[in-house]
Amino acid sequence: MQRFKDKTALITGGTNGMGFATAQRLIEEGGRAIITGRSEATVNNALEILGEKAFGIVSNAGDMKDLMNLQQEVRKYTGQIDLLFPNAGYGRFAPVEYVDENQFDELFNMLVKGPFFTVQQLLPLMERGSSVIFNTSVATEIAMPNFSVYSAAKSAVQSFIKTFAVELTEKGIRVNGVSPGHIKTNIFNNTGLTTEQIENAVHDIIPTIPFKRQGEPAEIASTVLFLASEEAAYIHGAEIKVDAGISVIR
Repeated sequence: MQRFKDKTALITGGTNGMGFATAQRLIEEGGRAIITGRSEATVNNALEILGEKAFGIVSNAGDMKDLMNLQQEVRKYTGQIDLLFPNAGYGRFAPVEYVDENQFDELFNMLVKGPFFTVQQLLPLMERGSSVIFNTSVATEIAMPNFSVYSAAKSAVQSFIKTFAVELTEKGIRVNGVSPGHIKTNIFNNTGLTTEQIENAVHDIIPTIPFKRQGEPAEIASTVLFLASEEAAYIHGAEIKVDAGISVIR
């Protein structure tokens, strides 16, 4: 399939996990991917694997200076973005009584301001028929201990799907979202947990998942690319759950 022949995507947080898998699939289907990451080393490592149809920008989605400079950096590679996937993010989790202002601001800067201003800054490069796909989370549907700030931030992104959809309709830009469940990513890497603690947390989560396994990043990528494709031309303002049913099956 060459659904994205001559199409260009910008994927924030594209050096690993869901963003990287989406870039891989897009390129396999004829497209070009511009990925961002916070580290030059991780960006370069990803580009080595993705090949000549991938381009990289070192940019922190939680830093307003980088966000305000993103359009200028993207213009070095293209004048048009057909798919915008503001995917960058990670989690920090703590009980309510242990959350401090720095942790709160860090997550909201990365998970809320990041997607908002990424879309705002890239809109001038988007034409009729292009798509914005937001990345939300199963955490907006399920109350989980220690997830209060993360869940609130992702709920804000969930609301962007509707509000951006109504504003961008006249421009012919479709806006949708993907809501991942428990996916094999590095979401826990910035939590301060040890490798053993992360493995234990995952071990405890798996029995709660209806399919008894974590999802693969490629399964999220498939949904993102479906929403961006002509096959989804009549889907607008929607959020697709890719969570093995955990948000509805108890």
